[in-house]
Amino acid sequence: MRFVLDTDIVVAAMRSPPGASAAILMAARSGRVTLLATVALFIEYEAICQRAEHRDAAGLDRSETKLFLDGLAYLVEEVEAHFLWRGRLRDANDDMVLDAAVNGRADAIVTFNRRDYGDVPAEFGIGLLLPREALKRIAL
Repeated sequence: MRFVLDTDIVVAAMRSPPGASAAILMAARSGRVTLLATVALFIEYEAICQRAEHRDAAGLDRSETKLFLDGLAYLVEEVEAHFLWRGRLRDANDDMVLDAAVNGRADAIVTFNRRDYGDVPAEFGIGLLLPREALKRIAL
């Protein structure tokens, strides 16, 4: 399975190590799933995870947050965005997630926020999954 993680999933994984979002990272670590991201999307992961509110909620200092992000970078397969699919989603911040998914030939986008994606990923044959649904797919 090839997944693109919305930024909310990465933040949830950092803030809640026993949760479903973190379990997806562990599945990637063991090779059961491939995580995809463009450079632009990964820069967003870094910017959001380094916010004090998320670091504090995770109980991590700056250096520990950097270690988390370094580990994530190791797990992610870089996607080159040859085509941009901007302006198709309700929230413009989600456009780079869609770009990574389409260009990386993802099976699914994993997010808590399905509403902002609507039916657009399905137009490209890409699923839209909650973390628990993604874990069920990985387990099959």
